[in-house]
Amino acid sequence: MTSEKQNYTGALVALTSLFFMWGFITVMNDILIPFLRKMFDLSRFESMMVQFAFFAAYFVGSVIYFVISARRGDPISKIGYKNGLILGLVISALASLLFYPAAQFQMFGLFLAALFILALGFTLLQIAANPYVALLGSPQTASSRLNLAQAFNSLGTTLAPILGGYLVFHYFARIGAPLINEAGQPVLTDGGQQLSIMGIQLPYLSFAVIFILLAVIIRLTKLPRFTDSSSIQKGAGALKYRHLVLGMVAIFMYVGAEVSIGSSFINYAHELTGLTEMQAKNFLAFYWGGAMIGRFLGAISLSNLQKVKKYSLMLLISILTFLLIYGIIFLESGESFSFSKVMPFIIFLILNYFAFMFGKSLPGRTLAIFAFIAIGLLTTTLLTNGIAALWALTGIGLFNSIMWSNIFTLAIKDLKEYTAQGSSLLVMMILGGALIPILQGAVADAFNGYHYSYFIPIISYVYILYYGWKGHIVNKPVEE
Repeated sequence: MTSEKQNYTGALVALTSLFFMWGFITVMNDILIPFLRKMFDLSRFESMMVQFAFFAAYFVGSVIYFVISARRGDPISKIGYKNGLILGLVISALASLLFYPAAQFQMFGLFLAALFILALGFTLLQIAANPYVALLGSPQTASSRLNLAQAFNSLGTTLAPILGGYLVFHYFARIGAPLINEAGQPVLTDGGQQLSIMGIQLPYLSFAVIFILLAVIIRLTKLPRFTDSSSIQKGAGALKYRHLVLGMVAIFMYVGAEVSIGSSFINYAHELTGLTEMQAKNFLAFYWGGAMIGRFLGAISLSNLQKVKKYSLMLLISILTFLLIYGIIFLESGESFSFSKVMPFIIFLILNYFAFMFGKSLPGRTLAIFAFIAIGLLTTTLLTNGIAALWALTGIGLFNSIMWSNIFTLAIKDLKEYTAQGSSLLVMMILGGALIPILQGAVADAFNGYHYSYFIPIISYVYILYYGWKGHIVNKPVEE
């Protein structure tokens, strides 16, 4: 990397768009699940295979990358971060194109293959983009750039239910031939509107075009050549650290719980209150939007601002981001989603704000408090019914917000030369997003409904509470 100062604003914009795109498409799975369940008449367990195929690819891709890195050196450092990003984008574009024949020939297996390949591309993008964002500028502001990129990731997860749901279940649903299921019957939304194959084909064709355009932009953008000097150590020395191993389980539990709630949300909302997909997606947007709000507040909470300014700014950002989410939903839904309907979310915003204050900017303490509140909200869902249960589930998004960053930071603390290896092991544990949702789906089938299946993510949050309370404490590495 050259020592001269350069302006990497264009590069940072391109990279930040990647965070937005993989956040958007990851949550598009929550829209895809009810669509495919209707198309193929899937059980709850079978519909969760969508998340299994997607998140299992993160595990497989990370394992392959880890093995190559441990034996032959870091592949990204060899080919360059820029080429790694381009390769990841090309893989993601090709996978997006596979959705066209999968829908045309109505092949569930091809849908799963396309999702698996898509997530393999995302795995490579994750490995390359995170350190590269930190590279583009002063080391002193690296954390700020990463927080900004993660916030745009959350923006993508917030917009996906609103925009994606509108395109799949309404706008593109009117284009092309009607969708016919395997029984020869037309496939309808919960609101009785007819669905079309184009409802899936056109969005993913658009994603393919966007990925190719981003690859071209990154190829033409002048970026610094960077070689990572912190190569992954041979063997598995990082596993000697107890707090890392426990952190791996915590990442598994967190991703699994967050994804299982999001994946089942639309179908559960219909079972619980009779809401259609177009109505339920607005609540889902608040679930994922809560994560965006919490991440912004978490970034401010960890800053060096004077206490009064810090909490004043957190309050302001909380209000503004809430109004942003509601404003986007209102523009799309109109009076059908009036402000009075979202008043319960304000209660969760206040609870989230005070939870940050009680956390006192301590990662472990804040993690434990947020997990405790998530357990309380899930318990409320189990013990109540109707809209109260749905809002309790929606509010969990606010308290999922800081879990990834806090667990990750605590787990790699004091790993020294094993930091890179530990990071790879933590990324592997995204596997939780593949396994816990299908476990919840199997339980939901056994109970003939999603309601009582939510005791599964409670188990996840109980473990996360333990990790934030005691499990993250750094001990001397276990001797071989």
